[in-house]
Amino acid sequence: MTPSLDTAFVLDPRLANDSHVVGELALSRVLLMNDMRFPWLILVPRRPGLRELTELSREEQRQLLDEVNQAAHVLHAIAKPDKMNIAALGNVVPQLHLHVIARYVGDAAWPRPVWGVGVADPYTAAESSRVLGLLRAGLSLSPET
Repeated sequence: MTPSLDTAFVLDPRLANDSHVVGELALSRVLLMNDMRFPWLILVPRRPGLRELTELSREEQRQLLDEVNQAAHVLHAIAKPDKMNIAALGNVVPQLHLHVIARYVGDAAWPRPVWGVGVADPYTAAESSRVLGLLRAGLSLSPET
């Protein structure tokens, strides 16, 4: 059963500024972090005011975990990483969101976390279009309108 979503949901401006919208799953908005160094998805449950995973109902927690699992499998199939990192921190952006990051031995941050490492390398228009197309196909999402 798909939970009904509150129309008061607003994406944190920092997440919006740092990413491309992939699309909408049953519970979450899926974003692609605009940094080619790290294939990186962010899932944001479309509920206003959430800060913690524990603020979701048990059903919504299971739905979010299913969506993270789906996103991780698709990202893994596309990026073929050495390791997948999945995390929910919220120290800088308090809005509840989960990171799904494909990592490679020897990437710009390896083996440390990706946060605060170097300068982002934004996707070109052609590359973002290509990657977004692959992600949307893998997640069975419609193109953004």
